[in-house]
Amino acid sequence: MATDTSVPDNVDEYSPSSTVINFDRPVPLLRGPLPAGPSDDLSEGPYVLAFRDSRAWASSFTACERKIVEQCEEGARIGCAVSASRKCMPPWWKALAGPKLSDLKEREQCEVREMAECFAAAKEKCVGFARDKCVVPFRDARIRVRKGVLSYKDAVKLIGWASMSGSEKSLWLMSQLGGGGDLGVTNCRASELVGSDYYVQCVLGERQHGTGN
Repeated sequence: MATDTSVPDNVDEYSPSSTVINFDRPVPLLRGPLPAGPSDDLSEGPYVLAFRDSRAWASSFTACERKIVEQCEEGARIGCAVSASRKCMPPWWKALAGPKLSDLKEREQCEVREMAECFAAAKEKCVGFARDKCVVPFRDARIRVRKGVLSYKDAVKLIGWASMSGSEKSLWLMSQLGGGGDLGVTNCRASELVGSDYYVQCVLGERQHGTGN
């Protein structure tokens, strides 16, 4: 019996472009799970979410801040356009005499001037608004740190440790390393790394110094 080797009429329906579905690449997670530390509330679970390092944390802060600024400026641009149109609206009595070309040009110049002034002021406010919205959650966000990296609180403890006697030092180290101390934590809050981490200092250092926090 002969085999039919002719090409089917609907060959295009079985082409790669018709049968293969392309999926977008998955968005990488900003934070990953880490075991909760002694100071964490274990009733909320044995893990906490932390940024992989301070550089990723700072990059996310910048992206969040930029996105909020963009959204704020879009809204401000609409609001300024409405405000400029109202401020530059000619008096009602000019409409009785009929529109003139000079009046239209004057209104256009007025709206351009008012729009520029309004938007310049709004942009400054948007920057401050975005930063205030991002600082609080990112200040308390956790960042993964290598074991042995000290937070500010750990550094204060070591200053006290330096003034102890030899036997007191040994007992203190044993209590910290073997008794649930936090010198071996794998994550810190961003606020605890101010002054000891370059990226966190660039984002939060000046802000906290200026506000006293």
